[in-house]
Amino acid sequence: MCNEAYRRTQIDKILRGWENIRLPLRFPEGVPNFAPLDSIRITDRIEIVRAASDGDGAEMVTRRWSWPAPGGKPVYNFRSDGREFANTAVSGRCLIPVEGFYEFTDPPAPGEAAPKKKPPKSKWAFTVRGLEWFCIAGLWRTDPAVGEAWTMLTCAPGPDMAPYHHRQIVVLTPGDYAGWLSGEVPAPQLCRPLPAGTLSVEQVR
Repeated sequence: MCNEAYRRTQIDKILRGWENIRLPLRFPEGVPNFAPLDSIRITDRIEIVRAASDGDGAEMVTRRWSWPAPGGKPVYNFRSDGREFANTAVSGRCLIPVEGFYEFTDPPAPGEAAPKKKPPKSKWAFTVRGLEWFCIAGLWRTDPAVGEAWTMLTCAPGPDMAPYHHRQIVVLTPGDYAGWLSGEVPAPQLCRPLPAGTLSVEQVR
């Protein structure tokens, strides 16, 4: 499942894109300095967007990817299947702005014959057609060990993802952002795979 993403988009592009979202965006910790990130990995701290703590619009904050499960393994993906997620003072829905994410497949690539010596896993970069950046649906929560942290939600794979993995992260398009953050739209209505042709894929290894 997805354990790496990337975001080369600058903050000014995020702000311009957010102008069409019907939730004002605030920065309670200051406007972040968006350095280009070719690899975002588990436990990294990056920016997420969540409902503002006072209920007025949305806020962007920097938080850790994953919190520890009882056994110690990181909770970096979380199944959305049939679940509802409410916003509270200590947890809730969030958006993770990225430019793309990676998935990995055991070699050979789909449709190819297996080589005699097993090479490193194939690496595939996924983006959303027609968008410079997009958001992954996530959850944030307050954890006693690491403080506030977030995880990516997953769902059944759509036709673009099915050849590469039996699950996929929940990708939202701009028209879904406000309904997701506010909690006005039920989670099962948004946590679903997108139609064929929505995602572009490129092999990077």
